[in-house]
Amino acid sequence: MISVQGLTKEYGLVKAVDNISFDMRKGEILGFLGPNGAGKTTTMKILTGYVTPTFGSVKIKDMQVSAHPMEVKRLIGYMPQSFPLYDDMMVIDYLQFIAQMREIPASKLRGALSQAVEVCGLEDVLGRSIFELSHGYQQRVGLAQALIHDPEILILDEPTSGLDPNQIRGIRNLIKRIGEEKTVILSTHILPEVTATCNRVVIINEGKLVADGTPDELTAREQGAARITLTLDKPYEDAAKILGSVDFVKNVKELGGAPEARYLVEAQKGQDIRARVFQCAVANQWVVLEMSVEQVSLEDIFQKLTQSDVDRSAA
Repeated sequence: MISVQGLTKEYGLVKAVDNISFDMRKGEILGFLGPNGAGKTTTMKILTGYVTPTFGSVKIKDMQVSAHPMEVKRLIGYMPQSFPLYDDMMVIDYLQFIAQMREIPASKLRGALSQAVEVCGLEDVLGRSIFELSHGYQQRVGLAQALIHDPEILILDEPTSGLDPNQIRGIRNLIKRIGEEKTVILSTHILPEVTATCNRVVIINEGKLVADGTPDELTAREQGAARITLTLDKPYEDAAKILGSVDFVKNVKELGGAPEARYLVEAQKGQDIRARVFQCAVANQWVVLEMSVEQVSLEDIFQKLTQSDVDRSAA
């Protein structure tokens, strides 16, 4: 559905996008991540034909965006971070206006409106002005304008920005339903949203692509030595030293805690030390209150891949 090859966009001496490449298949929901200024929005604008790249190519269904701009735009629904809503219009009038702009034939207009309204849950606000709507409903209207022409590809830039948790959950479920039939690119700073919604993640930093894979693949790739947090009912003499002598334990750090005692036990890479640590506790008659394995999260991966050298030195 989408093929991006060697994409570069320069603004004077600044490279907003620096030689990135990736492909997307039909039915994928891609989480497009990066810190502010990483080049996400510029890349999305290039995909939609709104901005022309300096170098590289973008193909949508084997059509070069630069050579077939109108054909490509008909295949794409785009919801930019600041989408064009006209506050003085009623929701139904606005959607009819967008449908006309999208050149939807009169014979198909009623069906297109009904489907967009149903999918986005706008039935109860059609007769209200956009100005009167909550931010959550305005987001739904913005999503409806991107969907009204039934595009094969949906590009969403920060679709849940400024929403409360309930509204975020509603938009997230909506995107998942849409993703069952369409190809979706979702840019967001809410990383749990990506884990819950997307089946693939691309991370860019300073214009460069730094990661590409499923959330599980990225987690497995970045998972270093396993670390166990062990909580005992009280401090025991030489507990840290004894834990450090267990086979395949690389390091032990006392975390404190009162009245119980907590330890961070790090294993050698590729080793599962849970059983050995538990057997050590039993042998020394320690009371174990809790033992949990620390997992690398998408947030950990994002921070590692996008931290600047200055940030690392300060950390």
